[in-house]
Amino acid sequence: MWALLVLLLVEVQGLVPNCPEECLCLSQSQILCNTGGLTEIPKDLPTTVQHLSLTKNNFPVIRTDAFNGLKGLTRLHLDGNNISVIKPFAFRGLPRLKEISIQHTPLRLVAQFAFAGLQNVSHIFLGHNQIEKVEGYAFAGTSNVRLLLLNNNPLKRVEASAFSGLTHVEHIILPSGVKVIEPDAFNGLDTVGLLKMAFMDLQAMQSHTFRNLIRVHVLTIQESDLGVIKEGAFDGLSLVTNLNIINNKIDAIRGLVIKPASKVRTLRFHGNHLLETPTLTGLVIDGVEHLSVINNHFPCDCHLHTLLASSLANTSDFKRRNFCISPLEVNGRTIESLDLDTIGRCSNEMTRDTLEGTLGSRGTNSTRLCGQLFLLLVIRLLMF
Repeated sequence: MWALLVLLLVEVQGLVPNCPEECLCLSQSQILCNTGGLTEIPKDLPTTVQHLSLTKNNFPVIRTDAFNGLKGLTRLHLDGNNISVIKPFAFRGLPRLKEISIQHTPLRLVAQFAFAGLQNVSHIFLGHNQIEKVEGYAFAGTSNVRLLLLNNNPLKRVEASAFSGLTHVEHIILPSGVKVIEPDAFNGLDTVGLLKMAFMDLQAMQSHTFRNLIRVHVLTIQESDLGVIKEGAFDGLSLVTNLNIINNKIDAIRGLVIKPASKVRTLRFHGNHLLETPTLTGLVIDGVEHLSVINNHFPCDCHLHTLLASSLANTSDFKRRNFCISPLEVNGRTIESLDLDTIGRCSNEMTRDTLEGTLGSRGTNSTRLCGQLFLLLVIRLLMF
């Protein structure tokens, strides 16, 4: 049986001209070069190939225009190789390419323009590598990607414009453990079905993190330590159907500002733990059609009055469905169960009227003092 199978494969191999010795050419369109110990990508591949598998080999670099001439190529699998470098425009000249898989490799960096110009690719699989950083414009000019998979990578930093040029992406799922998202990281990313960011460990969500991210169906930020959400973090975010901020630890909110221009239809702020109460200017929710704020834990100290006056608390069930994280004696209690009259306002929460009244009083006292000094001066002059 095995002898017959080998004989058939040899006969098939003979029917395909220019088939590399290290490869198995199942047909003129399907070629397997797996476990062959290749140290570089073969240069004499038939131009008729559509499905090319080069897995479990030993080439460390994918050079610029590495597959030039294979204009009919639609699927390319490079899993299990020793790839550590992908040069700019490595996949240029492949107008029919639909799927690229580079998984289980030591690749640490997705460099600038590595996947640039792939206008017809629908799936890019980059899971189970050692990717620590995605540089800006790595996917420039690559449109119509349905799925970009970066799971199971030790990705620590997402640089500015890392996803610039990607359009009509159905799913982008970042791996866990991201520590830095640079300002403008999603700049130029247009029309996304799902952008999911989970299990991050940020010191801060920087200003302009989401600037020029437009037309997103679902943006989910969940199960993460967000550190400080800085002023302007959500500025420039536009046309979002669902914004979900769920089950995060947040040290402080300096700028969760959603304005009508952002055109956010639904905001779900669920299950978050805030260690500091936001100010009224740092927490503005305006123009959102559907706002849901439940199962969050807030400090229930003297700043609670500020929270209840904010737009985040502008739901009928806010007090009933949100809880206290501090002080210790009220931890876990609903805000509704508190006697708010017994919680004094913080001394630094001076109202505008009080402030103006104080300034006015100071002005009156200053005028009176000046008049008294002028009178003393006149008396002294008369004495001399």
